Amino acid sequence: SVISALVGIAIDQGIIASVDEKVVQYFPEIISSSDDEVKQQITIENLLTMQSGLETTSNRNYGKWVLSDNWVEFALKQPLVAAPGTRMLYSTGSTHLLSAILTKASGMSAKQFAQENLSSRLGFSMSYWPQDPQGIYFGGNDMEMTPRQMLEFGRLYLNDGLRGSDQVISKNWVQASHQPRATSPRGQGRFYGYGWWLRDLAGMQVPVAWGYGGQLIFVVKELDLVVVATSESAPGPSRRGHLRSLYDLVEDHVLLAAKTQQLSKL
Repeated sequence: SVISALVGIAIDQGIIASVDEKVVQYFPEIISSSDDEVKQQITIENLLTMQSGLETTSNRNYGKWVLSDNWVEFALKQPLVAAPGTRMLYSTGSTHLLSAILTKASGMSAKQFAQENLSSRLGFSMSYWPQDPQGIYFGGNDMEMTPRQMLEFGRLYLNDGLRGSDQVISKNWVQASHQPRATSPRGQGRFYGYGWWLRDLAGMQVPVAWGYGGQLIFVVKELDLVVVATSESAPGPSRRGHLRSLYDLVEDHVLLAAKTQQLSKL
């Protein structure tokens, strides 16, 4: 979700032309003319919505990917398993490619771009953030933020990209990010926008920024509310059950309670 915000800022500033730009123009040395012509049609929007069509670098492929000598090349050399824009397949490599694109487009590291254009405007500095073997900051995981920093980021989206009088991200990008653009295969009532999960909770479609292990930011426009949850970052085999418990806790004891209170005031 943070990488998506950075892409939106880059588009707002004209550093990236639009979400329709082809990924191949940033990596012509990797996606050559001899490659599958379909692969050359992958756009930035396809990466933002997890619909690149490339085989995932997550789950069963994650270890091989992060142990490879070149994460960008590994992600782009994955075989096509669907036409771009037709099927959601979550892949950490897609957001890492966006970090690499930001680096090429802006002429600075993703961390520097984030510090200058996002975090400093929200009142904090970027903390530890690992890099790949080529020095590209990890677009998919391990961007360490405190709960209060997560809250500030969520409030930015709650307020349509505005912090005080500072329009950090355009309202159009915030709204575009929270539109359902792909149907998640992970269950009924789950969708994906531009780097945000959209989940049916308490009778509302709630945008959720989801970090590994249960780091969650819920942006609930209907209730003028942001909810942040953090968890152990290496939860082990109990991760799925823990996530279900977190969602149930937020839905049953926060969102439904706030919704009931709101209705009682009408």
